[in-house]
Amino acid sequence: QVRLVESGGGLVQPGGSLRLSCVASGIIFSPNTMGWYRQAPGNERELVATITNLGDTNYADSVKGRFSISRDNAKITVYLQMNSLKPEDTAVYYCNFRTFTSTTWGQGTQVTVSS
Repeated sequence: QVRLVESGGGLVQPGGSLRLSCVASGIIFSPNTMGWYRQAPGNERELVATITNLGDTNYADSVKGRFSISRDNAKITVYLQMNSLKPEDTAVYYCNFRTFTSTTWGQGTQVTVSS
């Protein structure tokens, strides 16, 4: 079983930056994909970005050029660097760990972009 612990959310002004971190622990199988999803009030959960254990990345169009996902396989940690934040980026951000046979979600961390 995999456990995910997220950190790094908070309140930031428009145009600002935040970095989210998510550490995985437990029984870790490869290949795997780690990623970030977000859910704003009244909306469905949506993909933000993912990265495989080989480093292949995928981004939502709405964050391309502003967000960057990376991971440290030795620490089983995934990061999301968020720059040029906009009010519409406000949401609860969830870490995700996925293998062929299972999916695990973190508890979520709130990101609020407001002046």
